Amino acid sequence: MAFKTEYEFELPRGYVDDSGNLHKRGIMRLATAADEILPMRDQRVQQNPGYLTIILLTRVITKLGELRAIDTRVIEKMFTADLAFMQNFYREINEMEVPKVHTICPKCEHEFDVDVSFIAGMEEA
Repeated sequence: MAFKTEYEFELPRGYVDDSGNLHKRGIMRLATAADEILPMRDQRVQQNPGYLTIILLTRVITKLGELRAIDTRVIEKMFTADLAFMQNFYREINEMEVPKVHTICPKCEHEFDVDVSFIAGMEEA
């Protein structure tokens, strides 16, 4: 069994390109050390540390719909819901622990934790 390094995703809203085409499905690969370190040299990140997310996602998203390339302009034009989804998806595939949400059953008031996985059941890319 090969080590899985790429994961399929589907954006909640989708990216609309300049021609009005909607792109929702894509592939993200696991990040490398270089993916997280090299953007720190970028002047945009030095001026605004929040820009790190934009560059990082540009490096690890390998496919988005029918787009030929994913650059910073694509990530910058994503809807905020899609950007938040991508940030969570990045954390999920690159961290070892699946995020959990503490919740209470509305009927019996039993408290429990639920795994919140965006990749559970997704097929290998």
